[in-house]
Amino acid sequence: MTRIHISRRIIGQMVIDAFLVVLATLSAYLVKYDTDNQTMLLQQKTILQTLPVLVSLRLVALYIFRFYRIHWRYLSLPDLSLLIGATTTSSLLFYGFLVARGLGEQNVYSWGMQVINWGVSIFLLGGVRVLYRAFPETSLFERAGWMPQRERRSAQRVLIVGASDTGEMAARELRRRPEEGVNPIGFVDDNPLRLGIQIQGLPVLGTTQDIPDLVARYDADIILIAIPSVSGAILRDIVSRCEKTTARICILPSVAELLEGNTGRPAFRDVNIEDLLRRDPVQTDMSRIAEYISGQRVLVTGAGGSIGSELCRQIAALNPARLLLVGHGENSIFEIEQELIREFNYSSTALVGDVKDRKRIEEIFLQERPTVVFHAAAHKHVPLMEANPQEAVKNNVMGTRNVAEIAAECGVKKFILVSTDKAVNPTSVMGATKRICEMLVQSMAGTSTTEFAAVRFGNVLGSRGSVIPTMQKQIARGGPVTVTDPKMTRYFMTIPEAVQLILQAGALCQSGEIFLLDMGEPVRILDLARDLIRLSGYRPDVDIKIEYTGIRPGEKLHEELLYTEEEKEQTAHEKISVFRGNNINRTHLLREVDHLFWLVQEGERGERLRGEIMRVAQGQFHTEEIPQRPRRESAEAVNDSVIEGVPFS
Repeated sequence: MTRIHISRRIIGQMVIDAFLVVLATLSAYLVKYDTDNQTMLLQQKTILQTLPVLVSLRLVALYIFRFYRIHWRYLSLPDLSLLIGATTTSSLLFYGFLVARGLGEQNVYSWGMQVINWGVSIFLLGGVRVLYRAFPETSLFERAGWMPQRERRSAQRVLIVGASDTGEMAARELRRRPEEGVNPIGFVDDNPLRLGIQIQGLPVLGTTQDIPDLVARYDADIILIAIPSVSGAILRDIVSRCEKTTARICILPSVAELLEGNTGRPAFRDVNIEDLLRRDPVQTDMSRIAEYISGQRVLVTGAGGSIGSELCRQIAALNPARLLLVGHGENSIFEIEQELIREFNYSSTALVGDVKDRKRIEEIFLQERPTVVFHAAAHKHVPLMEANPQEAVKNNVMGTRNVAEIAAECGVKKFILVSTDKAVNPTSVMGATKRICEMLVQSMAGTSTTEFAAVRFGNVLGSRGSVIPTMQKQIARGGPVTVTDPKMTRYFMTIPEAVQLILQAGALCQSGEIFLLDMGEPVRILDLARDLIRLSGYRPDVDIKIEYTGIRPGEKLHEELLYTEEEKEQTAHEKISVFRGNNINRTHLLREVDHLFWLVQEGERGERLRGEIMRVAQGQFHTEEIPQRPRRESAEAVNDSVIEGVPFS
């Protein structure tokens, strides 16, 4: 069915083109020759005899140059180069035919006429397509009365921000779809060379500073931001100007969104918070990542969490031999398992298990034999861990120790710990326990064939329990939106971006490194709150109140990514740097970790435990044996199940 449809389309175009070639030949004849000349009859006879050959050569050349694969509606300048090439080739072949037949003399079928014919052919064949593209698909037929006019909505007036290629494309597409009820009225652009010029027949009316005045003057209903490469800071500035108007603020989707959405039209959408925190696109070396993922048995702890589940999505696309989803919450593990089946047609292995349960982790490693491990399981909520420090020790510290030690004993090739910027100069129990996790992983470098590394980064947008979902729920309830301190800042990146860089860091690790992801510039939480309120259609401090609650226990005003004494180095990836220092005495560290676990077993829950956690995180180790009562089960014991030191293949 499709083949017949395509054939009819090509035949229809060929019929039109044949007529245009004949018309071009007639025009060239009238321009070149004097019809009162005595040789007129001979010229006319020669042209009529050779015209079928010329038409055939033109059409065959256009077909061979694949000109008929181009839809008239989407003709572009590169496509016109195909037309020129096909016309030139057919003209040269036709001239060779004339010479062979002895018809190329000056007074019969001159070279000059062929040149004119060549130019007129290009003009007509290209012009009819350009003319078709200049009009909406049905406008000519509707105006001629050959088909009923579509019911059109009252047109909304659009002011386009950005007069570059993307803006021009948006204006062109909107103008050729009047039935959509959207009418572009002009551009704004901060490039002074573009002010006053016209693009697609629309004027560049001013700069972004003029947006409020232009919206009022031209009664614009929509402001469409069409600057795909603009940074988050500049976009926030543009949006802040747009918010002084009553117009709807929209943005063109990214190329990735267009591909995913597979929309047949240049639909635009409302601006969201990810746009305002826009960062340069991450370029990942997929070949290097695939080298250590493809064909491997990959295990992800915390697979049901925000980072863990995204790790599973991206790893599933890299063709691992097996993907093992390990998590404590059965519902979240079930959901990501079903999503991988539904969205990626990938069958993973879901395993319910708690990293605190060493026997269960041993059992998983012995049965499934993973070769690459991403350890994302952790308690991450700062105030909750302040109130429950014993759980932070058990889940974060002992859980990491369990998984890391078993991975080493089993000959796992790579072990990547997902860490946090809160581990730098920690003021919270959560941050301090994650710093101890980093120290544990660093101390294991060189003790086995396993390559150990940690990846440190800041907040991710949309993770469960994080600031943005919390604020969105507050806005949905009508406010107030709570902000701890007007000066508080945080680093942000999207979950997919963070996971891409985690995978990339895994390809760079050799053992013992802490990788630092480029988080860009920190963002004020207050600015984030105001942006979210505006993007939800409300006015900050008018429709939705903002309340300051004060810094919560364990929180800092500003997060850091590096200790003062840590000297980072740039890696081969521009968005990943590395700290390689590793002077941690593993024996002393394990003694301190044992002491923390002993305190937890003894029921310590208060300031003493918190103080000990902070001390260990700061590297202040005891120089002598720590007095403590022997407990029934050591933190590093493997119980009755001893793993033989045979590396997994």
